[in-house]
Amino acid sequence: MNAAVIGSGAWGTALALCLCKNGHDVVLWCHDPEKAAKVTKERENPRLPGIFLPENLKISADPACVNNCEMVVVSSPSFAIRQACEKVAPHLVQNVVMVSATKGIEPDTKLRMSQIVESITQRPVVVLTGPSHAEEVAAGIPTGCLAACGDQHLAELVQDAFMSENFRIYTSPDTVGAELGGALKNVIALCAGVTDGLGYGDNSKAMLMTRGLTEMARLGVSLGANKDTFAGLAGVGDLIVTCTSGHSRNRAAGELIGKGYSVQEAMEKVGAVVEGYYAARSAYALSIQQGVEMPIVRAAYDVLYGGIEPEQVMEILMNRSRKAESEDASWQ
Repeated sequence: MNAAVIGSGAWGTALALCLCKNGHDVVLWCHDPEKAAKVTKERENPRLPGIFLPENLKISADPACVNNCEMVVVSSPSFAIRQACEKVAPHLVQNVVMVSATKGIEPDTKLRMSQIVESITQRPVVVLTGPSHAEEVAAGIPTGCLAACGDQHLAELVQDAFMSENFRIYTSPDTVGAELGGALKNVIALCAGVTDGLGYGDNSKAMLMTRGLTEMARLGVSLGANKDTFAGLAGVGDLIVTCTSGHSRNRAAGELIGKGYSVQEAMEKVGAVVEGYYAARSAYALSIQQGVEMPIVRAAYDVLYGGIEPEQVMEILMNRSRKAESEDASWQ
């Protein structure tokens, strides 16, 4: 099929490579004409050093490059996704399938990324998410992801388009859970990095990840998600890889904050988009809106936006009132 990937960062480029490998005719859209020309000439994206871009992968800065595409994958950063969709929307064909591959929640509207894509393009959207560092996907390292959509046919269409011997795609009808898992795990991963920066050990990170997953599922269910989704690739799978990997920008930013860097310094030192920073604000707002208790998300918000020291919020978390682990615990 003819396909376009909107957003030429590491993740968008990796997804374009997956589609090329499967024999699709692919164009990668870049908002910056100079970058598009440079990548076209050098056949390498600076975000993926050492990964050769095949000649059949076209790179374009013209939003009209989507005008004959049957599938368009949106992988722009969350803060830029609305603008990117507005640029390409007038050029979409009527029956195009949109794929949202960005993880995040828009701060002001609290919309999930697929909701933004759908509202602007007026096309059906499939969510593609899961534990998938771009560097590893581009290198052909075995990876599993989730294609989520209420329309089974569309989910399976995206599954077939991307699936290969190195990229295994599962399907799900739960777009809410899939997207919230992908967005909220970035907040928990940033917190996990803070524990690394503070010099805490594996025990601390295991506790944070487990209780963080509980918070993710708690908010997800309140918004209509299936709790089981958070036990899968979009939940615990993505949480594990983002909290523990050296590739994780969220974990890296958190580690710098734990070591004493300011939030702004940490973001600048990472040198790429730290989605957990934006998601923390949105997640905290959603927790208040839904009346859902999310102490770890609140702690992240206090550090990132309230100027509270990490040691202080850790003390608050550890000295909360006693609780049963399960919210539906029953004693015989």
